[in-house]
Amino acid sequence: MTHFDLHSHSTASDGTLTPTELVRHAHDAGVGTLALTDHDTTEGISEARQAATRLDLGLIAGVEISVTWSGQTVHIVGLNLDTENARLQEGLAGLREFRDWRAREIGKRLEKASIPGAYAGALALSNGRLVSRTHFARFLADNGHAKDVRDVFKHFLVNGKPGHVAGEWAPLAEAVSWIRDAGGQAVIAHPARYRMTRTKLRKLIEAFRDAGGEALEVVSGSHSRDEAFTMARHAKDFDLLGSAGSDYHGPENPWIEMGRLDALPPGCKPIWYDWSPAVKVR
Repeated sequence: MTHFDLHSHSTASDGTLTPTELVRHAHDAGVGTLALTDHDTTEGISEARQAATRLDLGLIAGVEISVTWSGQTVHIVGLNLDTENARLQEGLAGLREFRDWRAREIGKRLEKASIPGAYAGALALSNGRLVSRTHFARFLADNGHAKDVRDVFKHFLVNGKPGHVAGEWAPLAEAVSWIRDAGGQAVIAHPARYRMTRTKLRKLIEAFRDAGGEALEVVSGSHSRDEAFTMARHAKDFDLLGSAGSDYHGPENPWIEMGRLDALPPGCKPIWYDWSPAVKVR
């Protein structure tokens, strides 16, 4: 059976491997079908496609869209996209404009907190076009302001901390419509990671389904086994498909590795159930 990993990142956003390196790593880890789902950009897909063709690895054109829902940031993965779709690309371009403003604002706020050069440092760690909070976290960790990237988020980049800037992302229904317009399938990424009550999470899932969303990321690199079974029950309750993805960002995060995902829980219908065996990126 083909091993699917439908959530990963490259240097096109905040991963540390180029699209070519990421595809090669996935292939070496035993992944048979990989989705490249960079944050708010499809820039890496063309390069990944070429690498996947050389290695005979199935590649899914994807993206991870930043969404604001009920005052909270959530992420919606789009799979099997037509990356040339004008409406999708227009929407993503708007999100990247906000990302650029936010990055400069984070730099200003950190400078006021006596941490100069943070924006320039984060920019140097990025591809120069998309600067994320992860790039700031790497800069701060590398320069001794925290013990690691996780520690940076906890002490600098969350609400109430000096580098926090609230996200103003796409509305949920709008993000799902971009994906559907591009011929794709929408998936709620790592739903167990959001700090929501069960009631609020189910409201999110219901709103997502009603907007045309098709799947939950049941198995994730950040989900425990128990969380995967819980998400599978939610998927069944709302008649949604199940997806699986490592959310791999690079070898610096060894606790999230490719090729190690558990199978979907029994009774959870996979999003790939009707995909062509030879599915390739468009």
